[in-house]
Amino acid sequence: MQTVTEKILRLSPPGGLFDETAVRNLLDDRSEAARKVLVHRAVSAGEIIRLRPGLFLLAPEFRKTHPHPFVVAAMLHSPSHVSLESALSHHGLIPEAVFQVGSVTSARSRTFHTPVGVFSFVRVPSSGPRAGVQALKVDGQSWAFVATPLRAVADLIYTRRDVSWAKDGLAFLTESMRIERDDLEEISFESLDEVCESLRSRRTTDYLRGLYRELKT
Repeated sequence: MQTVTEKILRLSPPGGLFDETAVRNLLDDRSEAARKVLVHRAVSAGEIIRLRPGLFLLAPEFRKTHPHPFVVAAMLHSPSHVSLESALSHHGLIPEAVFQVGSVTSARSRTFHTPVGVFSFVRVPSSGPRAGVQALKVDGQSWAFVATPLRAVADLIYTRRDVSWAKDGLAFLTESMRIERDDLEEISFESLDEVCESLRSRRTTDYLRGLYRELKT
């Protein structure tokens, strides 16, 4: 077993996920070049999986638990929060399983194809990136930032530039997204003003306020 693998095993990070900071701390007696060589050897031996530069995962046979996809997403690209269809599925609003984790970021859009799945990040400019976002415990040890249903809808509308309340109304959610009206009526609009004020899209805020009028008044 490679040196890096042995030390990470003793550290026992949740889900087997660790980054270059962990490697630096565990091998603080080695030079940066030497640490890179040791990591490369562990990757070549198949004991460690490189998800992106600086982010790693122990191979399945060396970890006790599997990493939650939402936690992987958070570590792949920051700042971000899980949203769009992934959040709607997590909240039980859309019936089909989502096979790609979709997140929203205030940084640039990116997509990562990794051995543990595909992770996409769509840029949604916001003056309050955490408006309508919750820190949720997604497994026994890990937390992730996940959009509330309202924020997930807001992010979805922002990214679907051809959708508007005036043109599509509730049908976009009930027909195109197949969300039941009864489930939409259960959505909390408590953060409506905060979400609307944080986004930089009149089309999106008009949709959210139209949705509120349709469901709550």
